[in-house]
Amino acid sequence: MYDIERSFDHQLVTTAKNRPTVVFVEALDPRVIEAACLLTRFIRPVLLAPEAQVRAVAASQLPHLDAQRLAFGFSECAFVDISQREDLVEAFAQGYAGLETAAGRSLTLEEARKQVRTPALFGICAVKFGHADTVVGGAQHETREFFRPMVRTLAQEPLVSEAGVFVLPDEHPADLFPHNIVVFGDVGVNATLTPESLARTAVATCVIARDLIPAEVLPEIRGAIVSYSDRGSDEGPSAELVRQAATLLPRLLEERAAEHERYATIRIQGEVKLNAALRQASAIHYRKGKQDAWTGSPNVIICPSLDAGNLLYHTYGTRYPGARKFTALSGLHSGGVDLAMDCTPEDIRLTVKAALVRLHRCGTWTQTPQDTFFKRFCVLAINPGSTSTKIAVYDGERERFTRELKHTPEELKPFDGQPITAQFHFRKEKIEAFLKENGLSMSDIDAVAGRGGLLHPMPHGTFAVNERMIADLKTGIQGQHASNLGGLIAHELAATTGRPSFIVDPVVVDEVADRVKVTGVKQVRRKVIFHALNQIATAHRYAQDTGRSYEQVNVIVAHLGGGITVGAHKKGRCIDVNDGLGGEGPMSPERAGSMPGFALLDLAFSGEHTKDELKKHLVGKGGLVSHLGTTNMMDLEKRYLAGDAEVIPVMDAMAYQVAREITARIPAFDGEPVDQILITGGIARCKPTVDYIKRCLAGLPIGVTLYPGENEMLALVQGTLRVLTGREQAKTYAPQA
Repeated sequence: MYDIERSFDHQLVTTAKNRPTVVFVEALDPRVIEAACLLTRFIRPVLLAPEAQVRAVAASQLPHLDAQRLAFGFSECAFVDISQREDLVEAFAQGYAGLETAAGRSLTLEEARKQVRTPALFGICAVKFGHADTVVGGAQHETREFFRPMVRTLAQEPLVSEAGVFVLPDEHPADLFPHNIVVFGDVGVNATLTPESLARTAVATCVIARDLIPAEVLPEIRGAIVSYSDRGSDEGPSAELVRQAATLLPRLLEERAAEHERYATIRIQGEVKLNAALRQASAIHYRKGKQDAWTGSPNVIICPSLDAGNLLYHTYGTRYPGARKFTALSGLHSGGVDLAMDCTPEDIRLTVKAALVRLHRCGTWTQTPQDTFFKRFCVLAINPGSTSTKIAVYDGERERFTRELKHTPEELKPFDGQPITAQFHFRKEKIEAFLKENGLSMSDIDAVAGRGGLLHPMPHGTFAVNERMIADLKTGIQGQHASNLGGLIAHELAATTGRPSFIVDPVVVDEVADRVKVTGVKQVRRKVIFHALNQIATAHRYAQDTGRSYEQVNVIVAHLGGGITVGAHKKGRCIDVNDGLGGEGPMSPERAGSMPGFALLDLAFSGEHTKDELKKHLVGKGGLVSHLGTTNMMDLEKRYLAGDAEVIPVMDAMAYQVAREITARIPAFDGEPVDQILITGGIARCKPTVDYIKRCLAGLPIGVTLYPGENEMLALVQGTLRVLTGREQAKTYAPQA
């Protein structure tokens, strides 16, 4: 059975850059509550009911749901008690009364107020007036109470139609529909059809199928407008309606193909007898001397009446209760979702995800016009590096832009031999100039996040920049590094407008137990310096993707970059990790990794290297640089795939060492199960390395998920947003040392 929900998830993960606001009007229906809580990876749910009532329903009627997942889902929701939002009721009433009057339907303002106080019309108006992107209803409302007002109010095109999509179980005869996928239309909107509206409905139904089903699954969308007549074999008003509609199809299909090349794969036949459309054995007898638009079975059935389409949809739904089924509306631009009264939580999820796939693929949507239900904070992130300063501006979760401000050797030459803080004003002014060039000032920014520097060891989290932190960054208490400028510049820029400034998960995050730091030599203690920002952000992302919080998961995170660190993250803390700065752990593109003690001593006392040179061999000129003379993973991957005998054993050794380091983290969980292994960083894009690691770990009962890239700018923003939205409290930097 084709896994259409998995397909939707993949499409959303690869296309969605932001989460739309989705209003659920039947917020006290347990089916709706369950679905909404399991959709938070892709949407921001608004439940139109008091929070206490929603939680009471969940507690009494959803005992089968994991309590942690339900709690996380609720933490992502906005609860709206309409009786407490008279501001919106008044605005919606005035707007709705104006719409009805303009359409020739008399409606007083008082009547409008009464109507918009109902969840159905309140949710519809929330979308119409830009406070939300999609409204979901129908599970408890009659058609005239929700569906018809929704279509009338939210229609973006002259014709609205509804398709019913089925993925049928394996028990269904496999020779009727390719992959047992069939789409019916129109199943819910147009009670009266003309040749033009029928032809447009046929094309719209096929377009929905093409938008939702990837071409590798259904290379062609094959539609059939069915009739009791087959290509002129009978007469009557219905047959004539279908015949006339068929003559309009070539023009309409040509117009759609001009919109996007994927629609060129749509083929539609008109006036086809239903049994001839569904069964090739029957078609043989009806097709003599008649030319078909395609060969094979159809996957879209268009009916010439609403009765026929609706009956087919519900007949299949009743006959195959195990089918995956949902509806999709054309002409609303994903503004509305129609549920059947007998829908299941799975049906709701699929229907909403189908609308989201089309919202992200087919339109120009970037964010909810107004941030009424979810405040959209504007965050500036600053990440200073040795020869550049990366900055990013985000509106909530949506990236406005990211830039790398490069600093030439000539620009940096005046600072040679000076502490990194000497570059403070130079870099700050570069950032201010760039913001000005792009029409931004600090008054547009709600908060500034800087990359944390080499401070005293601290727990993970988002820290407000305070005077003690500023003093430690200025003096470089743990060393000189460009990241020390992150918090300093963030504080200075934010101070001009009284906005808060933060650092997020710096490399000095240290939450490991003492047993991790003890070595076999009393005078030597292990240090904890690792890719905390990206590791913790990756763990947060995995948790969110699975409907939980960072504090609810056990994961091993391997950051594969110029340096490699592997951390054990247990219920919101990194409890064991190798020292990435010192080159401990696996070898990496430029670091030697852990070395045999005697061999390292022999090298140190050979007289061939100074202490600084030996440090360079360990960090900077070790790893792939030592063996292959380069850190360019793209070139090395090409050489690996080409069978280069010099490259393959070295890259395999690095991958093996990563896998070994991952398995070494399992004891850190003290017997608790590990939920997942997460691989992140730039090398997570290197297929040979990742495949080798996966092969080494195949014997473990733990899955592996890839999150390629470093994602540092987004991690800074997300840490800041967790504080601004109240999900976390900002921490205070107050080291005891």
